[in-house]
Amino acid sequence: MNNTACKLVGCEFPLFAFTHCRDVVVAVSRAGGFGVLGGSSFTPEQLELELRWIDQHIDGRPYGVDILVPEHQALPTGKPLTLDFLAAQVPQKHLAFAVELLRQHDIQVEPADLLPQSLPGMMPEIGEALMDVAFRHPIRLIANALGIAPPSMIERARAHGVPVAALVGAKEHALRQVAAGVDMIVAQGTEAGGHCGEVSTLVLVPEVIEAVEAVRKVPVLAAGGIMNGRQMAGCMAMGAAGAWTGSVWLATTEAETSPAFQEKMLAATSRDTIRSTARTGKPSRQLHSAWHDAWHGSDSPGTLPMPVMSLLASPAFRKIERAAEAGNPKAMELLSYWVGQGVGLVHSITSASEVMRSFKNDFAEALMFLNEQVED
Repeated sequence: MNNTACKLVGCEFPLFAFTHCRDVVVAVSRAGGFGVLGGSSFTPEQLELELRWIDQHIDGRPYGVDILVPEHQALPTGKPLTLDFLAAQVPQKHLAFAVELLRQHDIQVEPADLLPQSLPGMMPEIGEALMDVAFRHPIRLIANALGIAPPSMIERARAHGVPVAALVGAKEHALRQVAAGVDMIVAQGTEAGGHCGEVSTLVLVPEVIEAVEAVRKVPVLAAGGIMNGRQMAGCMAMGAAGAWTGSVWLATTEAETSPAFQEKMLAATSRDTIRSTARTGKPSRQLHSAWHDAWHGSDSPGTLPMPVMSLLASPAFRKIERAAEAGNPKAMELLSYWVGQGVGLVHSITSASEVMRSFKNDFAEALMFLNEQVED
């Protein structure tokens, strides 16, 4: 394919799959797409094991890594990053609120159970260590979100000949990223799962393309709510070089999502997600649950800024997940995960390879349909 995104990273079909599952990365890349592993969900030691496994199974196909290094975080600077220091950042009233919320849903926890057990991957120090690991492997792309890609990421990527991608939710953010030197922009609309802005994909993609073209020619991928090849073709008709997807891979047999959450995905409609600060401290789209109702309710102490909110929410959701998987129906009421509005287009759980096949077929059919509409 004569496509700028494909030429940049070496893939055959410009479908980019963000996932926390190494099996999905391999399946997508081996099928001609481009798998991107979410590296910030791992410790540096774990990421080394994941990437080593990918290298052994991907048959030399290209893949990338996403390392989240937020531009702004609400932690005191100049302090040593220890678990005790991080635990001290969580106010007691917020800890007590979370403990009581879980107990109301038959999940028995003590306050110590909801304190951080490991350093969060989105801290700058951890991000640098994750980059140390990533650049030891033959990655073909490194991506960042939540602000300007760190100068060290761009500099190290240049030294290794690796393109840098940046996720943006507004035209202004795209212009800052291009000025900083990134090689690819992912214009992610509010429909997307995870951290997102307020502008829809249909508006954001052409707006970003127009703004970026006036500065420097870089590929722009469309993201947000894209669950099939027809949507992908529509975004490329607007000028996108391809699609960046995430939620669709949560409904695969290989995904990291639990059977309990996949059950909730299948039952959900496109109106069952919420853009909330109750998971990380920054607005991110998740499946709506009783967790969000409580934290945004009148009795809530209020959500905390990033990354403090995630210090509390991450261990809480591990408890919720285990309880739901054990058959606790009240835990199911709390169960949530990042997913976009495209969840309403999920009708079954299938393999990542089958999703790739469907994307390609739908994409080809959409192109034929468009050609038919303009033929004499």
